[in-house]
Amino acid sequence: MIKKYFIPIIASVLLLGCKSKVTNSALIHKDETESHTDVKTDYFDSYVLSSPIYGTETVVTVKGGERKMVTNALPNHRTGAFPRKGNPNTISAQDKAYTFTLNPKYTGKPTWVREPGIALNGVKFEPGTAEVVVCETGENYRVEAFQDKIDLGLDFNHAHVQPTGEYHYHGTPTSVIEEFDAGKDLVHVGFAHDGFPIYYSKSSVYKPSYKLLEGTREGEDCVYTNPKQTIKMDVNDDHDGTFGSDFEYIVGSGDLDECNGITIDGKYMYLVTNEFPYVSRCLMGEVKQEERRGPSRNGNEDRNGGARKNFNELLEMMDTDKDGKLSKTEVKGPLKLQFSKVDTNKDGFLTKEELGNVGQRREQRLLKHN
Repeated sequence: MIKKYFIPIIASVLLLGCKSKVTNSALIHKDETESHTDVKTDYFDSYVLSSPIYGTETVVTVKGGERKMVTNALPNHRTGAFPRKGNPNTISAQDKAYTFTLNPKYTGKPTWVREPGIALNGVKFEPGTAEVVVCETGENYRVEAFQDKIDLGLDFNHAHVQPTGEYHYHGTPTSVIEEFDAGKDLVHVGFAHDGFPIYYSKSSVYKPSYKLLEGTREGEDCVYTNPKQTIKMDVNDDHDGTFGSDFEYIVGSGDLDECNGITIDGKYMYLVTNEFPYVSRCLMGEVKQEERRGPSRNGNEDRNGGARKNFNELLEMMDTDKDGKLSKTEVKGPLKLQFSKVDTNKDGFLTKEELGNVGQRREQRLLKHN
């Protein structure tokens, strides 16, 4: 059980009201009438978050050059009501363990990641989605979480729940910022998987370096599909931020690098921002990539790199002989022109894995191009 770690780390201090119990070497002072803790502990050291109200159980141990987090991934704050429109899932406890290096190594070379890091309370950041608009002419557009065309059921913390019950943040984690606000402009909210810290600037003084593209998109007969509905979508309009490809990285146009990072007082860190990319889509430090598989986040979103959803949609649209495979005579548009490159095993058919590899390489090319 997770509680066996409590006594070896430190004694608990009960926080009253709707707040988490936070323990470590620093004494917590809590005003029962306040909505957040007045004096926060040092979350770079070992700590425990335990909330009898929200069920949060997160233990972080700093030892031997590593920061180890064991958590049930339940948020230590109020959330929106789930299930809700656009998200039919219920928040439930998970069994998660993460290890972060205490000596992160900055490489300066962006590495694309789907999950850039974990909040201090054990809830993960996952800014992108796998919701894709597919066009008959071959174009695929990855839908952003923050747009007004497809309801993904986000709550006031810019978060929602996947079918496994895992709650996760797509953008600014409102309640996390309130919970861990120590009175300074920069609020420490988490750690990236390369070991560098993640902050939020209350003044929004640090600006991202992404801008909307000029011109209009291309694509005909485009649809968005999830298990409950199919929506015809017109993509032939201005780049308005509905899709991730609407943005481009412009060096020097803002304060932050392409991974939404910056060096302040000689220390590199990532920032969560109110503007795109909201949370970093890449990491600038050494990071070990892990294969992540599983169901969608809300029955129609955030699948395994988008591969499962894209493949099923393409099957529905292009698999004319209904044999569950895509041959060169069936595919259309740019995919037809790139068939030999995508068909890596040269068996004459495209698989979900092959299409997933294309999707990841495309993301990496976009980051490099931007």
